[in-house]
Amino acid sequence: MSRLESIDVVRLRWFVAVAEELHFARAAKGLNISRQRLSQTVIELEGELGTKLFVPGAQPTQLTEDGAELLGEARELIARAAAVVEETPDGPAALRVGFVPGVTVSKWTRIWSERFPDTSLEVVAVPMGEQEAALREGRVDLCFVRLPIDRDGMSAIPLYRELPVVVVPKDHPISVFEQVSMADLADERMQDASDIDAVEGAIELVAAGVGVAVVPHSIARLHARRDLVYRTVTDVANTEIALAWPTDRTTDVVEDFVGVVRGRSERSSRSPVARAKTPEPQKKSAAKRTGGRPSPARSSGAKKKPAKRRGR
Repeated sequence: MSRLESIDVVRLRWFVAVAEELHFARAAKGLNISRQRLSQTVIELEGELGTKLFVPGAQPTQLTEDGAELLGEARELIARAAAVVEETPDGPAALRVGFVPGVTVSKWTRIWSERFPDTSLEVVAVPMGEQEAALREGRVDLCFVRLPIDRDGMSAIPLYRELPVVVVPKDHPISVFEQVSMADLADERMQDASDIDAVEGAIELVAAGVGVAVVPHSIARLHARRDLVYRTVTDVANTEIALAWPTDRTTDVVEDFVGVVRGRSERSSRSPVARAKTPEPQKKSAAKRTGGRPSPARSSGAKKKPAKRRGR
């Protein structure tokens, strides 16, 4: 099985575009997306695959050996997906699910493909700065977001919280501790890592020995490097991840995906699909319940037997 089987086709197309152009700006223009968004998607893809697809810092852009090998597999998977679409042009529309940096959706997409094979799922990488706009503008049907968001007209299910960590060079004194407080970092130069979409630059500065950065745990893991380590910060607020969608666009398919994320079983009565498949229980007739004979309680002339007296 290819390592790319669990990657959505949209991100595979973006990887192939960069691999063919060997130029991020030109590939982004051809895809009609921002260069930053394309770069972030490739970084997240490398994190999921556990390998570098492009040689870091190479000018012009160059594929690594792994990248060149996976390029052929990506093209094959894209062609296979296109063939499936051509065979079923009248099939149900794809459900578009967005996710912000640091969120891993492979668990839910796998369950969805097993449970609802006839409804394709399109997974879309969404910059954190665009998470709410992507939902309100209809670019995605649901999105894994970082709270807070404006809840007006929006449904949201909080899923889990992420611990904050401080990213420091591997040989930094902080690296010997398992966890630290902000007081322990009082003398450090803090890099601004508040913009999750641009946090790569802050981490590059940390690697260069210019200060430290506090980020959510998944972001540190996403940008993991051999020359950096991260340690838990005990007195910084957690980050909360939620699944959100516009309330007025709560379709049966959206409800099905919400059920998958909530962990509902396939036969759950709250699932619209399950309700559609489950036949209504038939009411048995009175005659059938009593074997076709009148009920003794209603038969004429029926006598009650005297109750037996229990001994003391």
